[in-house]
Amino acid sequence: MARTDLMSRAQAGDGEAFRALTEPHRRELQVHCYRMLGSFQDAEDALQDTMLAAWRGLERFDGRASLRTWLYRIATNRCLDALRSARRRPAKQWDIPGIEPPEPTRLGEVPWLEPYPDALLDGAISVPLGPEARYEQTESISLAFVTALQILPPRQLAVLILRDVLGFHANEVADMLDTSVESVKSALKRARAGMQHRLPVTTARDQPLAGNSPAEDAIVAKFVSAYESADIDALVALLTDDVFLSMPPMPLEYQGRAIVGRFFAPIFGSGQRFELVPTRANGQPAFGIYRHTPTGIHGSGLFVLALAGDRIGAMTVFENTVLPTFGLPPSLPGAR
Repeated sequence: MARTDLMSRAQAGDGEAFRALTEPHRRELQVHCYRMLGSFQDAEDALQDTMLAAWRGLERFDGRASLRTWLYRIATNRCLDALRSARRRPAKQWDIPGIEPPEPTRLGEVPWLEPYPDALLDGAISVPLGPEARYEQTESISLAFVTALQILPPRQLAVLILRDVLGFHANEVADMLDTSVESVKSALKRARAGMQHRLPVTTARDQPLAGNSPAEDAIVAKFVSAYESADIDALVALLTDDVFLSMPPMPLEYQGRAIVGRFFAPIFGSGQRFELVPTRANGQPAFGIYRHTPTGIHGSGLFVLALAGDRIGAMTVFENTVLPTFGLPPSLPGAR
């Protein structure tokens, strides 16, 4: 069916025609909302708001910009509204009885961070980018990148994603944000400086391995073996010297192999047994964490690993509330 016919039907109130027009853009818009908000659930809410606003406002779509650009305009402004309202996930206190964590290296600023399932990235980060994109799509969905984005002021955040991640022209971004090209350029300059300050510097030796490659699989297998056997020495041997550990919504953050080892030592020494179930998040290896208890094997969280060369450069631990997003069960059947 011709696109112009679909548009005419959709503008006349045909819901099926509207879905046919917007569905090809749905996944990439959800990823866009996730980059802006740092939370999978907030991104899903913003996407629903975007689609509702697009449906209600479709009769005003005049075709001066593409439908995709128009949808990005709506999604970006819905996310900016969400950031301004700022009812975000609050930080939590340490709540593991009987285990006292070491003094943290620092306290994190983004307790609302949530992981994004790789299963939903299909077709969402392989979209054609504009000529001015500066980041690889896989890099721009990583937890380190999404975390750094969250520290930026909202307008700078929007401009950097639209310009450097998606490659829209400055005049397109100015139109989306109802501002001037000069304001876009100024915001982008400040946003780039902020990202340069926040993102870790990586060398060629520290580049992550290709996803699902034999080399990545080998490191992942060693990690699973070390964790499930509570072998602290084997775990520490897999870490880079400056390994970084975070655990949103708890703000505790640790940097350095020695202190991360001290963090895990009492957990391993407590006699608890764990099982790890593989998945992927943010283009990175991830695992559902399941703890053996007298009542069964229950989900206690989700690990996401960032590899640096042939070592683990960062570990992020999320609560068990994110497990359903990855299709992981709350408990495992029996002993394995």
